[in-house]
Amino acid sequence: MKKLTPKQFRELGFLQELNRQFLHPLGLALEIIENDDGTETFGNVWDCQDDPEGIIFDKSFLDETKIKFVKLLQKNKHALRKKSLGFIIQDI
Repeated sequence: MKKLTPKQFRELGFLQELNRQFLHPLGLALEIIENDDGTETFGNVWDCQDDPEGIIFDKSFLDETKIKFVKLLQKNKHALRKKSLGFIIQDI
């Protein structure tokens, strides 16, 4: 199985969209840490669940190119999963 580095995960927009679409509304945020040698590692999950609105990005921080890339990937993957599995999100 192939792996993405934390840097690739961030650069492709998955970190932004995971946070924006799923974690932030729950009051959570995943961070990636840039190390002194330039490598990146997954950091902590920030817990701000006590904040009633959850977390939001400053709009100047959002990258629309990343949003479009992830949306297109979701559209394609969702169609394939629905066709081959009969669902998009696995039921419990």
